[in-house]
Amino acid sequence: MSDDKNPITAKDLNREIFEIFDEYVHSPMSRRDFLNRVSKVAPAGLAAGAIVEFLLPKYAQATQIAPDDDRLWSETISYTSVKGADTMNGLLTRPANAETKLPGIIVVHENRGLNPHIEDVARRAGIANFIALAPDALTPLGGYPGNDDAGRQLQRQRSADDMLEDFIAAFWHLATHPECSGHVGVVGFCFGGGIANQMATRLPDLGAAVPFYGNEPPIDEVPEIQAPLLLHFAELDNRINAGWPAYEAALQEHNKTYTAHIYAGMNHGFHNDTTPRYDETSAVLAWERTIDFFDTHLRIPEDIPEGPTGRRRVVQ
Repeated sequence: MSDDKNPITAKDLNREIFEIFDEYVHSPMSRRDFLNRVSKVAPAGLAAGAIVEFLLPKYAQATQIAPDDDRLWSETISYTSVKGADTMNGLLTRPANAETKLPGIIVVHENRGLNPHIEDVARRAGIANFIALAPDALTPLGGYPGNDDAGRQLQRQRSADDMLEDFIAAFWHLATHPECSGHVGVVGFCFGGGIANQMATRLPDLGAAVPFYGNEPPIDEVPEIQAPLLLHFAELDNRINAGWPAYEAALQEHNKTYTAHIYAGMNHGFHNDTTPRYDETSAVLAWERTIDFFDTHLRIPEDIPEGPTGRRRVVQ
């Protein structure tokens, strides 16, 4: 049995446990059912309760960019979403001392609202010299409730079509923001990856889309895609990967611009550094590819300034 001196590690857990965890966070499975199913397949000597606690997000321990980082100006803003919610809230963040208008990135959360991890990802985009907007699809229901279980339950109460409209409205809000150059892309994770794919079918003016392990859009809408795509997949993510062959065939058939990376040995959610599915090597590589992709498609090289860290982005 694990304890403080002998903590659980990802290597202690079998593949079935990670698959149950994936089902738990993407279905109505209750915490009790999750615990019961884990207890049936837990390795000898490991308590199911300890395993469940190990798998759940640890937001405070994984923040990369502090909310009060003085390199950034961050604030909660509201914007109008005509077809979805009347009013949406989101985190807007950008470099504190930007002297020119910046390209924008919409950051789309997972299936649980705007939690601290996605806010942190938005701030990482700000550090990379973008103005980023991370909306909270749970705004009409009071916003992210402070824990992911409740967030998932709330998000299931919202229409998928309405939420898509809310993120499309975020694109137009950011594109017309006085500090934005008007060139806007989108990055999304899991549910947000699916939204990124759908936004690409709906927005001819979208500059670039980067879905992380997101569901494919309706195949008959692929001809509408104008934005270049950078798609990140986890090799072990059978649920999401099942839709990729048909999606790729449609992209090829209609001569769309895309690059896809499948990260060997990785689980769904490998970029999320708050859970044991995180893999630092793959996550860092995927994020570097993402920022370089946005640099390439949202601004021209001579417009790339030095960032808050003093590093000049290099366009590949």
